[in-house]
Amino acid sequence: MIKDIEKRSNIAEVEHRAEDDKRTLVGYAAVFERLTDIGGYFQEKIAPGAFADAIKGDIRALIDHDRGRVIGRTKSGTLRLKEDGTGLRVEIDVPNTTDGNDLWELVERGDITGMSFGFRVTKETWDETGDIPVRTIEKLELLEVSAVAWPAYEDTTLAKRSLDAARAEVRVRSASHAARRASAEQKFRGIQSPSGDGQDAS
Repeated sequence: MIKDIEKRSNIAEVEHRAEDDKRTLVGYAAVFERLTDIGGYFQEKIAPGAFADAIKGDIRALIDHDRGRVIGRTKSGTLRLKEDGTGLRVEIDVPNTTDGNDLWELVERGDITGMSFGFRVTKETWDETGDIPVRTIEKLELLEVSAVAWPAYEDTTLAKRSLDAARAEVRVRSASHAARRASAEQKFRGIQSPSGDGQDAS
């Protein structure tokens, strides 16, 4: 299984709410069952339930995936994550910091309009029966969510390595299966002698 961190984004509008001096950004970092092209290598979708366990961890909200620009955290309650029928819903209570104030202004102006997330896949399936392979992400490890200025699917090189790794795993399984089948067939036909010298047992 590939261990590199991948990033995916959702271009849906980020909503902003201000109530009683509390500023909250609301949006979806991911939407379920939406096929997206990954660099022309394959298509990808996220299955419902993929985030169910992942959101139980201590997750941070960042700006543009920059680990030095934290704007929320689930442990402190300033970041709230929920998997619903649409996808991964994100609520961030924006801090009164330089980054937080700048982010709020940029969202109000419409300069930042997307959310994203960083993750590692822990369970996936591939369908190569069509012209283009389709990857379904069934489970993942969620590392962070981000407000992003460039909401687009990223890291197509890392994603291609996921496809290559999956194909290599299939080849290994196929070769192992073929070897076991050949061995069983040889024994059934009595081609291999009890001493294993490759001569007829007769």
